Amino acid sequence: MKDLNDWLRYYADCYETKDFILGDPSWFMHQVSGDSNCETMAFIASALSFGSRKQFMPKIQTLLDLSGGELSRWVTEGGYRNLFSTSDRSCFYRMYNMQTMRYFFDRLSAMLRQYGSIGAYLRNCRVHDGMGALEAICGWFDAGGGVKVVPHDTSSCCKRLCMFLRWMVRDHSPVDMGLWVDFIDKRTLVMPLDTHVLRVAFEIGLLNHRCASMAATRKLTDALAVVFPDDPLKGDFALFGYGVAHPVS
Repeated sequence: MKDLNDWLRYYADCYETKDFILGDPSWFMHQVSGDSNCETMAFIASALSFGSRKQFMPKIQTLLDLSGGELSRWVTEGGYRNLFSTSDRSCFYRMYNMQTMRYFFDRLSAMLRQYGSIGAYLRNCRVHDGMGALEAICGWFDAGGGVKVVPHDTSSCCKRLCMFLRWMVRDHSPVDMGLWVDFIDKRTLVMPLDTHVLRVAFEIGLLNHRCASMAATRKLTDALAVVFPDDPLKGDFALFGYGVAHPVS
């Protein structure tokens, strides 16, 4: 176990560097100024971060360009309506068509207009931990009629939302922003679980099955908390970084 712990610490330090953001969706939130813009950009980027980076990164870039970097105002004032229509069912990205994205942005816009920012919404919900944040965000979008871009609830592993929370909460990082560390304890964050992380965690013995679920996510988070008790998601850099650098041939 000591060797495994040393392995995790070594690779976490190797990959949690400024170079990590190059080609990673976290790059986008570093391209805007102001906490509200960073939150909004990060949320949009995380929502579209699945599949091939070569395909989803240009989609996110399009939204950044259209907003002129003022994501919060662009969403709040409805600038996205020039791109997304409720009657347009042509494809935007993968299974998300233009209508689906319009409903997603409408619900996000309603949150920003009512609370000012995503963080302010969570504070209003008296959220203090990672699971509470996941539940509050899922609940907001589900109350809007079930927006497909955001999970209805936390029964799935909620990988993209967990990644977004990592970006917002973890501090003292060249990658993560730490904007919400004052009201969400980073020790309560939940691991973003994807195929890369799942494969590596299985291969090194942190998980004993290959099924992505919230149960597996919590189990992996608990295992990483043994190695990084004050910051379990530091282990995400070891597992994800190693998985990307050493893909299955």
